[in-house]
Amino acid sequence: MTGHSRRGWSTMPTDDQRYRPLYARLLGLRFVNPGGVLCFVFFEGAVALAVLLALAELVSWWAVPVLPLAVAVMVKLNDVVAERVVHSAALVPEQERDRFRRQVEPVVGRAQVPSVPSGVVVATPCPPWEPADLPPPGTSRHPL
Repeated sequence: MTGHSRRGWSTMPTDDQRYRPLYARLLGLRFVNPGGVLCFVFFEGAVALAVLLALAELVSWWAVPVLPLAVAVMVKLNDVVAERVVHSAALVPEQERDRFRRQVEPVVGRAQVPSVPSGVVVATPCPPWEPADLPPPGTSRHPL
């Protein structure tokens, strides 16, 4: 079998694994590293939301176990997608990565700005189809 083993791509050292939140360890997350507060929101927040929706009779009581399970599936799916992105990025040669960085790099401060001294009003001639002097609003052009 060629390539790296499943453990070889782990982003966390094994000593730090025991300090990770239980939620992240149970899901086997390797590339997504949620902290304690985020794991609390993922699990307990989903349970609380499901209970509130069930109490409001917007969903059935089956939503209480299903909603946290659905959130866990989405978090694990996000971890799998992050793993694929890391694997595909590792396959791109360094020369291509440099070329991509040059193309994506924002160009700041290179726009040509005409130099006009401050306090100078630049007037442009009016086209022949527009009147040069417009009367103030509410007045007519021809005196009576």
